[in-house]
Amino acid sequence: MTSTGRDVVQQTFPLGPQWPTIDPFLFVAHHLDVYPKANDRFGPDATLDGRQVGQDFAGIDGWNMYHGSVVPGFPQHPHRGFETVTYVRHGLIDHADSLGATARFGRGDTQWMTAGSGIQHAEMFPLLDRSNPNPLEMFQIWLNLPAANKMVDPYFTMLWSDTIPRLTMTDTDGRTCEITVVAGSLAGAEPASPPPDSWAAKSDAEVAIWHLSFEPHATWVMPAALGETTGRTLYAFEGSSVSITDIGDHGKPSCPATYLDAGTGAIVDATTDLRLTAGNDGVECVVLQGRPIAEPVVQHGPFVMNTRAEINQAFDDYQRTGFGGWPWPDSAPNHGADAGRFAIHSDGRRQAVSPNSP
Repeated sequence: MTSTGRDVVQQTFPLGPQWPTIDPFLFVAHHLDVYPKANDRFGPDATLDGRQVGQDFAGIDGWNMYHGSVVPGFPQHPHRGFETVTYVRHGLIDHADSLGATARFGRGDTQWMTAGSGIQHAEMFPLLDRSNPNPLEMFQIWLNLPAANKMVDPYFTMLWSDTIPRLTMTDTDGRTCEITVVAGSLAGAEPASPPPDSWAAKSDAEVAIWHLSFEPHATWVMPAALGETTGRTLYAFEGSSVSITDIGDHGKPSCPATYLDAGTGAIVDATTDLRLTAGNDGVECVVLQGRPIAEPVVQHGPFVMNTRAEINQAFDDYQRTGFGGWPWPDSAPNHGADAGRFAIHSDGRRQAVSPNSP
């Protein structure tokens, strides 16, 4: 990260596959893969020659297999001590976990999973269209848990696309910004509740996850957060650019605008209203906001704790218990060609999404 010397835009940084974050977030992984048409095994109908199968992150031909060998994705792996928030713009994800829960979600859905004391899960990206490309775009956001909640029972919930609030903000010239409110109330829109032990479940934590989609030259004023210590990061990940202007309490600019080209993130002042204006080709942004947990963070791979001793204990517990074992027939299960979007929770509760839903 580099300092800009401005108060309203405190730091800027380039965006890669993983985006830097500030407390209470740990990082964001932005996966954008234009997979080719599918083969009969729900993988890409293309040669895998030249790829490091099982560890493919090179982006050859615009897509990755990641840790998958037939179907792209992330087979069975453990987590402890934090949460994953997986927001999918395009494509599908097949989830399975050590609690016996499973789901297929995507096309605007979000899965919010509290790893807590420990869980194993798989996230596979089945390709279903055998005639056309199978694009996948998803954001996986790692949100920390405070020490008091790191060892809670694992939990996941589904935020289906048709239940996630979407606001259309129109500026004085009739140009629009559509805002997907995954977390954090905004302009009267209240998303579904996060998991009960999440930092986001605390009313004063001000955790927000917003996706902003601007038409060319559209303007929207992002309101100030309530808390003086609340942090806010803006990621301009697609389009042309966005300008950021502090308009303070008087509705007028208090300093010149700062311009961010797409592919750039910025830590911005959350205590003041900011006017955001898109460039010539519009812009897509993600905003992450939250009050810091302000505790030590020790991370080793899939485990995030407060001390090195707790990390060592996590490895010992995983080797001893497998965090509940693995009830599935293989490490990379998928739900086949005919399954729609659904979830089966560990308590047996079932959800299904209408085929006509977005």
